Amino acid sequence: MDLRRLFEQGLAAHQAGRFAEAESIYRQVLRAEAGNFPALHMLGFLKAQQGKYDEAIALLHKAVRANPADLTALSHHAGALMAAMRFDEALVAYDRLLARDPRAFDGLYNRGVILSQRFAFEEALPSLDQAALLQPGMPAVHYNRGVVLAGLNRNTEAMAAYSQALALDPNYSPARTNRTLVALTLCDWDWVAHLTPEQAFETAPPLALLGIFPDKALQLRCASGVARGLVPKPLPPLWRGETYRHDRIRLAYVSSDFREHAVAFQLAPIIERHDRTRFQVIGISLGPADDSAIRQRLKNSFDRFHDFAALNGEDIAQRLKDMEIDIAIDLAGHTGMSRFQIFAHRFAPVQVEWLGYPGTTGADFMDYLIADKTVAPDEDQPFFSEKLIHLPHTYFPADPDRVIAATPSRAEAGLPELPSDSIGNGFVFCCTNNSWKITRPVFAVWMRLLGQVPGSVLLLKAAPADVRANLEREAASHGIGAERLVWAGDIPLPEHLARYRAADLFLDTLPYNAHATAADALWAGLPVLTAMGEAFAGRVAASLLHAIGMPELVTNNLAEYEALALALARDPARLAALKEKLARNIATTPLFNADGFTRDLEAAYLKMMG
Repeated sequence: MDLRRLFEQGLAAHQAGRFAEAESIYRQVLRAEAGNFPALHMLGFLKAQQGKYDEAIALLHKAVRANPADLTALSHHAGALMAAMRFDEALVAYDRLLARDPRAFDGLYNRGVILSQRFAFEEALPSLDQAALLQPGMPAVHYNRGVVLAGLNRNTEAMAAYSQALALDPNYSPARTNRTLVALTLCDWDWVAHLTPEQAFETAPPLALLGIFPDKALQLRCASGVARGLVPKPLPPLWRGETYRHDRIRLAYVSSDFREHAVAFQLAPIIERHDRTRFQVIGISLGPADDSAIRQRLKNSFDRFHDFAALNGEDIAQRLKDMEIDIAIDLAGHTGMSRFQIFAHRFAPVQVEWLGYPGTTGADFMDYLIADKTVAPDEDQPFFSEKLIHLPHTYFPADPDRVIAATPSRAEAGLPELPSDSIGNGFVFCCTNNSWKITRPVFAVWMRLLGQVPGSVLLLKAAPADVRANLEREAASHGIGAERLVWAGDIPLPEHLARYRAADLFLDTLPYNAHATAADALWAGLPVLTAMGEAFAGRVAASLLHAIGMPELVTNNLAEYEALALALARDPARLAALKEKLARNIATTPLFNADGFTRDLEAAYLKMMG
């Protein structure tokens, strides 16, 4: 038998797309010669093309052992490992490839992508820079450079990288969506101002859209479009109506953010307080692990904790089905590294959206969305694909166990001292929201307040130089000097919470409110002033304020918001009375009552179970 000629017949069939014929011939070659390198290599490559990664990896591993000098086989083996989400092994394989050929494009590019997904941006950038030099005409390279640059807070450079990707391919949608998010982060309001609602619908990811337009119908359209893109056609359901007879209801909390992340901090006190006589509580981690205290706290709090980050979506769904989960709760929606599309496999009788994303997923495979009647009143049901289920006070859990450090002096916090003989002079307005939530109309209100309250300052979250430059330029256009903007550096959470006590009044943003940030400020005793937005994302601070018994700090529009902020800055006694009331209410109202919140949440789960 001429194995070379037989292999070439298989290769011709493979190249023509006749995969079954090619596989049959490759296997015939391997039956005759088990270690035949070309057949092992191409059969493994064919299996990778079919998405049968475990089989592909085994075959390609044998091929690499049979011929370690063949760089193409080594690249295909690494690629199959990466496609199977076995990233540790893929990284080792790509490093082995680059040791043989430092200019191997696949090794440089995919190594950069893997490191980027792990937030190792400093290490990822050189690989992607070299890949861009080797193939400057590939849009995906410039897009991934943009992702890394944005991760390094080099936002202006990220904007340029996304623009370069779009210059090569105007239809490269990931670059369009990320460019919009970076423009928001930069507070590049001239760029954002050119977006019409329809353009925003086409170019902004759902999360960014929430910060641009509060149109609930548009938000639903955008979310639904993205959900359809993630799951173009219905998938066969894994759960087919069978009834589970467990002694306790099995809850699975599914998230990519069981790490140093706001969702983890919000969730931990609830997991710790679940009634174990009625519920078994399981954590499913789909994102990167870190060695943070909050991740360890969660791992210790769940009855069972599984790290499925390295599995593909189908395998994750099957494992959750095998666990016989009663209620599965997605905590991400359209955020960051969400993989909520695994719920399209319908692995649980009840599938719920909660906490991580303040709006609808637009997905027909999510049954319920947990909200409250402030953020999503009954009349808003038409703007949600999920059925709304309301908690009685607020949908937002707040941790009552966080430690606050000793209150710093104003000087220690980098803030002006307050002279005892003046009203307003030295007043500290505060907003530590991420810069992408700050909009031009809200910033204009803040600048007018600084102009009318002599000697006052605005404490803002620390920002990269390009963001600071844009905001300081905008302040100057209102006649406000850069020294009136004080940038709060990153410090440990207990010290960060204590710093709020050196401020006077927290000013919220619209159309996307402070959420965890507002809860932090209230926990520290700092009054939060908000304006009621039109959609969920712009009503969260109002929900928190109602839950802590401070509805007088909820205004109806920016005009009322500005007037009340000015009145409070000019009336120390009135502001002091608000702070005293807030201090009393922290211990006596629902917001920081984690036990009561958990019982309300469990009642909602029981209602979902029917």
